[in-house]
Amino acid sequence: MMDDVATDSSASSENTRAPSTRRARRVRMTGKERREQLLDIGRTLFADKGFEGTSVEEIAARAGVSKPVVYEHFGGKEGLYAVVVDREMRQLLDMVTGALTAGHPRELLEQAAFALLDYIETYTDGFRILVRDSPVAQSTGTFASLISDIATQVEDILGLEFKARGFDAKLAPLYAQALVGMVALTGQWWVNARRPKKAEVAAHLVNLAWHGLENLESKPRLIGHRKS
Repeated sequence: MMDDVATDSSASSENTRAPSTRRARRVRMTGKERREQLLDIGRTLFADKGFEGTSVEEIAARAGVSKPVVYEHFGGKEGLYAVVVDREMRQLLDMVTGALTAGHPRELLEQAAFALLDYIETYTDGFRILVRDSPVAQSTGTFASLISDIATQVEDILGLEFKARGFDAKLAPLYAQALVGMVALTGQWWVNARRPKKAEVAAHLVNLAWHGLENLESKPRLIGHRKS
């Protein structure tokens, strides 16, 4: 009888410990793994709800941790958002820069258009985050700064093309902003519409940009009454 009691007691003790042990095994992560998990969760929530609509409480709840864990890794929601935006900016810039290989200038326009549309198609959540309004205190990671950073990548290409045509190369930054802005805003519309197909969108973008550049005036003139 005593053996039965001891056995029952031992089994009871094991049953009491087992759930706790299994629970600990299930949630145990390295610091790096936990950080990546929080980044993935934050990225999804920021894309779906925006910065203001996302709370540290919800991020922690989805990760199955307490709020202090989020603060420990990122210092708060702002820090997590900044890392997510920085990653998306680098991903897009890398794709654009990598796409701009040597070739005819018109082909370069096609490559730039496809790079942005490829990013939108593959990293839709990331693009939604980048085009949303960022926190007031944040000076980087806005849609405007995104356009500016990408435009910088194509300024040199336009500058060389302007020189070859006898135009003022100092105006290359202005045209780079205009061209990249056109593609980026079209992409912002296409992220929801997804019609027409990607290749067709790229073709129409290049059609407008190239035929405008092809007949570019070295000294453009205004034809309206206003001159200043």
